[in-house]
Formats: sequence, structure tokens, C-alpha cells
Amino acid sequence: MNTRCLLSIAAGLLCLAFPVVAQNTEMALKAGDRISLSIGGIPADDVAQISKVYSISDSGSINLVHVGEVKAAGFKPSELQRVIEREYIKREVFMRPTVTVSIDGGEVPARLIYVASGCNKNGPVAYNSGMTILKAVGSAGGFSPYAKPSKTKLIRDGVTTPVNLKDISADPARDIKLQPEDQIIVPEN
Repeated sequence: MNTRCLLSIAAGLLCLAFPVVAQNTEMALKAGDRISLSIGGIPADDVAQISKVYSISDSGSINLVHVGEVKAAGFKPSELQRVIEREYIKREVFMRPTVTVSIDGGEVPARLIYVASGCNKNGPVAYNSGMTILKAVGSAGGFSPYAKPSKTKLIRDGVTTPVNLKDISADPARDIKLQPEDQIIVPEN
């Protein structure tokens, strides 16, 4: 009986020491995004004032009743929820607010990948969570007859990285996950 109890405790401690991390497909918010914020656990008058759609300013913040500017850009919606809750508690405005944040589907600027050359339909491609470089090339109509996939370049945050799409096509496990605003350049003859 003691052995069983000790094994259960050991298993529980291992779970705490090595938590399972779920894959999260939320994208970080950026300036220009519109978010829907709803709040509960506070007086009804305040709910009506705070629960609405906010646009993230060019400086990356939103302006909330009773607390003012709160940085929103760079946070995922689930992270921003906790930031806002803590801000209201820290400033002693509300004791137990419950905040929900989601990206507003109304007029959210599209998140794009740019395929600059070497494909049949060069230009912006709508970014989807989990999009890879091969999927982006496919969305851009595939390689043009003059493309040199082995000489491809990926530009991310101003840094150019050579990518051999010929090798990646042969081994899709090596495919590269993209981020919004990435640029793909496939040279042509």
C-alpha cells in the first residue's frame, strides 16, 4: 500500500516538473488589429462602458476606462486577457474581473505573406496559422516554368535566409513555418 502511494506521489511530482505543453495557434496582436473585449464580475454600468470593440493604436495600445493605456500589441488574446485583469486588480478598480479578448472578424487587416517572384501568381498570399513555405508557393500558383526553387530566399524581419525548396519538396518534414509579413523570393532564369 505504501509503495502504491509513493508511486502516485512520484508520478504527480513528475507531471508538475514536466508539464505538457499544448500547441497554441493564437497569433500575437499587432497595431491595427481590432479586438472584442468583454468583461464580467464587475458592476453592470462598467460592463457597458468597457465591453466593446477596440482598435490597437499605432503605438500598440488600447485605451481602457479607469486604467487608461494598456499595451496590447505583441500579446496573444489569451495573454492580453490576463494583462487587463491584472491591471484592473493592481489599480484597485475591480476585485475579480473576468476578461475575454478575441480578434474581431469585422475589419481586421489581413495578415499576408508576400511571394515576390518565381511563381505563377506572384503577390500577397493570405497567411493562415501553420502555413509553410511550400503551402505559400502552392497558394501562389506553384513555380513558374523559369523558377529556380533551389535558390529561394526567405526574408523575415529584414534578415534574408537562403532556402532550397527543391530539397524541401523532396523532404516535406524540412518545410519551414512562415510568419505574417514573410517574403519569399524564387529567382527565375
